[in-house]
Amino acid sequence: MPEPVKSYDRLAGWGAIVTGAGSLGEGIGTGKAISLLLAREGARVALFDLDHDRAAETRDLITGQGAEAKIFTGDVTDGEACAAMVEEAVQWLGRLDILVNNVGMGAGAGRLEAIAPAAWERGIALNLGSAYNMTRAAITALLAGEGKAVVNIASVAGVLAHGTASYGPAKAAMIQFTREIAVMYGREGLRANAVLPGHIMTPLVERFASPDARETRRLIAPLGVEGDAWDIAQAVIFLAGPEARFISGAILPVDGGVTQIAPLAAYEALTGESMTR
Repeated sequence: MPEPVKSYDRLAGWGAIVTGAGSLGEGIGTGKAISLLLAREGARVALFDLDHDRAAETRDLITGQGAEAKIFTGDVTDGEACAAMVEEAVQWLGRLDILVNNVGMGAGAGRLEAIAPAAWERGIALNLGSAYNMTRAAITALLAGEGKAVVNIASVAGVLAHGTASYGPAKAAMIQFTREIAVMYGREGLRANAVLPGHIMTPLVERFASPDARETRRLIAPLGVEGDAWDIAQAVIFLAGPEARFISGAILPVDGGVTQIAPLAAYEALTGESMTR
């Protein structure tokens, strides 16, 4: 979708943390898009990333539009590092209202015998452990904030098998983790929801998706269009903001309908060959 241009200042005065706030490559990844839209809605944004230079691109875009952002560099698979970064970020923010657990990577693809134990463990740590570490570190500050919102970026690979040894299972667990957090802290006003990106195009995906692969992904989805990072960011802004005050434990696919299409219908959409005649 085109870059959103309208904002409503609905998060004025709020503090937000976004993990994976940089983009792996040129262009707009999900972390960058989410951070930009949070800032446009008035939030101060703490940018968490392993790579300072990647996060600096996001920061510069935010400060260039007159909003506030600061970089916090560290490894979100390390619980102690998360605790230290969150403490420092909350001191700068003054308050914490929103946590977006965006870090993730499609590690652990392929058959089980081809995936070394270390690679499997890294995939689980990156795609699930990071959300645990960050939420645990941030929960006290979140409960003291006004927004009290956690948004986890999971994946459609968490609800449909994609042949990945650790990525899909980690994202499935992240979905359930979201529900557990929603129930665990709901009486204290905290909401937790998950966004499930489908076949979207980001700088990371562009590294390995050929034009033919992109076209195949586009055709399979019922909408027949290619999603991007702005589509994910728009969903996050809604779920994190005050308009979603009565929504918690929701699992929202942002996928062009791909999780709703049956295999034969997907085949027909891709090939134009009818399987019902």
